[in-house]
Order: sequence, then structure tokens, then C-alpha cells
Amino acid sequence: CRLPAGYCPLGHFQWRDIAGDSPERYIPARCFSADKLCAHFGRLDQALLPLFALLSGNDHGRLPALDTFLCKARLPTRSCCRRRGARKHGQICGLLSWLAGFANPAEAVDSVVRHLPEHEREQVRELLHASLDQYERADGNLEDYFESGSYESQVGRELELPHWMLRALARGDLSPFMTDALILRRTFLHVQVENMQRPSAHTVALPIRQVIYGLLLNAGQDSETCGEAKLPAQLPVVQEFDRFQKTLKKTFVQIAVLPVSFCSDHLPLDKLTEVPMSDRLKLLLETLGVKFSILEPIPSHLQLPLAVTCYWTRYSEPILKLHHLKALLLGIVFGELQRTTSSPGPEVFHVQDNKVAYDHFLKWKEKKLQNTDLDLDTAHTFCQWQCCLQMGLYLNQLLSSPLPEPDLTRLYSGTVVHRLCHELKSSPSAESLLSLSPKIGKLYFDLLHTVKSAVPSDFFQKTKSKSCKEKKKATNQEETTSECVTMEIQPLHDLNRFALLEVED
Repeated sequence: CRLPAGYCPLGHFQWRDIAGDSPERYIPARCFSADKLCAHFGRLDQALLPLFALLSGNDHGRLPALDTFLCKARLPTRSCCRRRGARKHGQICGLLSWLAGFANPAEAVDSVVRHLPEHEREQVRELLHASLDQYERADGNLEDYFESGSYESQVGRELELPHWMLRALARGDLSPFMTDALILRRTFLHVQVENMQRPSAHTVALPIRQVIYGLLLNAGQDSETCGEAKLPAQLPVVQEFDRFQKTLKKTFVQIAVLPVSFCSDHLPLDKLTEVPMSDRLKLLLETLGVKFSILEPIPSHLQLPLAVTCYWTRYSEPILKLHHLKALLLGIVFGELQRTTSSPGPEVFHVQDNKVAYDHFLKWKEKKLQNTDLDLDTAHTFCQWQCCLQMGLYLNQLLSSPLPEPDLTRLYSGTVVHRLCHELKSSPSAESLLSLSPKIGKLYFDLLHTVKSAVPSDFFQKTKSKSCKEKKKATNQEETTSECVTMEIQPLHDLNRFALLEVED
């Protein structure tokens, strides 16, 4: 992308050193331009800069074969790069000076491959040209988007994506995860800091993803059979790439069979936004296994995270303990404390109480966070919640947000929740921090009551009882395992039926 006025990195703005006299005062900064960069290295054509990015390794297209080129090529040496410890800087300067000797990228690519073994040349040439094609200017007009909100893309038209989806993607209201599933029939599930000996944290959110895939790929289903149970061979599949221990596995996942209200009259996909909002909300809540009646007393911006938390509580593997749930909800409530104290709106009451409670929380946080020990199993449990939240958000977005989206910047802090979990394991003292703000304390207990009402009344007692039995058994057998599985793993969800067809390396 050409930047005629240059590039000003935010890190080079001297925000505190305002210069000049009124009314012409300014903030000193540094501005870099491609023209000056190319002029510094002679007659370097800007069209060669993408190839420079590939050759220097500052690009996703880095190839091992290029190391051979860098070893064999005699790159020019500049006097400014001869100082000790400037090897990488010298290589960058040498590459730019070397590229200045070519009229266009094709000539430079020919020269690069001549330094490689003959059997590698054509393959590397094709890969380099394919990578260079990615630098071609996109056909979309961003100026029109920022001025009028309209965005037209030739690629989008060729893919025949619905107009509402193109607009949502342009606004950032939909994740690229959606287009990966819809167009490529392939998704990549990112790994977090997990216990690698356990199944991937994404496993628990599989039924939610199946519903997403069903909405995206269900357009071709026959309206007469939509909503009925089907044989595995009749349903479309999506390839998922996910962690299996410390390796990457490809799994074929079938889409969910959707309710009749999302077939026949309402599909294809470009008609999804015309489905009544009540039906969209119903599908979202049925996927998460929650009734709206239990969410009604909860502030609207916390309804989606709480519905996801109910889902996570039921299907987390191994089954979570009460202190896990309390730690997560306390973290959410402390985020609410921060929101109400930093920017209290007219509807926020007891602001002074909130500030006192938040100050006590900050003191607790400063003291407790000095302990940086990581409990990997606890971290894995909360990774599962984050995976559920991510897919819950994606499904909500695909349905045009039947529930309001939460403020993710204040919703969750992994470090805080991890320490809260450690504290609550031995003492409920962390809950006492809320006693200074009755309003916030009530919110916490409302959240806790809502989640508990979504599971059997003896859910956490059974978990505790099973855990004790397993620990006693382990002691009798003189085992030294670090953690015992507390209950037999339950089926994830009815939608998980016929989910996994095949797993490949």
C-alpha cells in the first residue's frame, strides 16, 4: 500500500515534549517514507520492497531455501554496518543494496534461484511469485468505506458472499473464522497456555462450532428434511486443525442439524438476517442450553458471558469445582467495579462504595499477584471457558447479536482469575472484598445463583464427593498423580452426535 505522506510510528511520538509557540505548537515525531528509503540505497525500485521482505525473513513466506541464497550471495557491504554486533543490520543493508541493481522483481527472482540447487529452483520461483502476488493492491476502496460506510470488493462479488456479510466483515463485526468455514471449509483453532496432556481446550466448544457451521453451510439442505436427524454421509463437513497433545491434527466435523425455522423459508444465507430476532435468540440460547428467564435479572451486557458460563459449567472436562466458578465470576464483577469507578454513568448508584471496594481490590491484587506460580490444570480449565466464550461470541455475531456484546477489555483477566482461584481453594476471604459495596456484592451473588440454577442442585456436592473418593483411592494405591479425574466424563451435547468422522495426522 503506497503511503505518499510517509509513516509515523506511534513509538516515536514525543508526547510530553510539545514544541513550538502558540498557535503553531506541535508534537515532535519521526516520519519514514519509502521514497527516502529507496533513495538511500541508490536506484532501488519500490516494486522490489516486497521481495526484500520475503528474502529478509520479515514475512510469512520465509523459505528455508532462502538461507542457502543468503549464504552464497555476495551482498554489498556498507560502511555504516561494519560495527561490531551489526550482522543482521548489515545483511538488511546488503540486501537492499543488492536489489537496487535490478530493474524489476522478476529479474531479482531469477538471480535468487540461480544460487540454489537446480532441483529446488522452479519450486522456489513459484513460491516467491505466489508470495509477491499477495502484495498486489486490494481492489476495495477504503476511502469510500471511511467516508460513506460503503465497501465494494471484486473478490467478495466473485465469492458470492451475502451483502450483509460483506458489510459485517468490513466493519469487523464478523470474524475471518466465518469466511474460513464458509469458503475454505477449513478452520484453525489457536492453542493457548494449556495442559498438553489433556484434550484441546477447544473440544468443549465443539457443539457451538457445529451450529455456526450449520448456519453457514446449511443453505443447500432440502426444506422437507431440514430439522430431521440425518445420516453422517448426508451432512456437510468442515476440516478443523487443532492441537492433539503437542502435535497438530486435522479432524472432519459435521455441521449441526438446525431447527426448521432456520431452513425452508429463511435460507439461503443471504436471508439469515431476515429470520425473526426471537428465533435467532432462541437458537443461541438453545445452543448454550440456557433459558432466557434465568438471564433476565442480569445486566444485559453480561447476559451472553453468563450464558456461556452456564454452558462451560455443565460441559467442562474434567468437571470444574465451585472455586473455579467463583473465581471466574469474581473476576467479572471486579471488571464491573473498574467500569463503574472509571466512567460512572447516570444509572450507576453507590459510586463511592464502589470506589472503596475497588481500592481494596487493587491492594489485594498488588499483594497476591507477586506470586507468579502457574497451576497448569487451573489454567487449562479457564482456557476452556475462553474457547466457549469465543465461539459464543462468534455465534452471536453471526445471528446479528440477539444478545448485547460484552466489553471484553474488562470482562476477564487470566492472571487475576488464576490468583482468585488459588485463594478460594482454601478460604472464601476473596469474596469478602465485595462486602464494602452491597450493590456489587448483590451482582456477584446474582451471577452465582444464575449459574447454579442452570445445573442440578447437587452438581458441586457430587463433584466434591467424587473427588474425595478418587483421592482416597489414589492414596491407598500409593499413587503420586498430580490430579485425579473427579467424575466420569459426560457427553458434551446432543449436537455432538456424529461429530467426528475421521482424524488424520
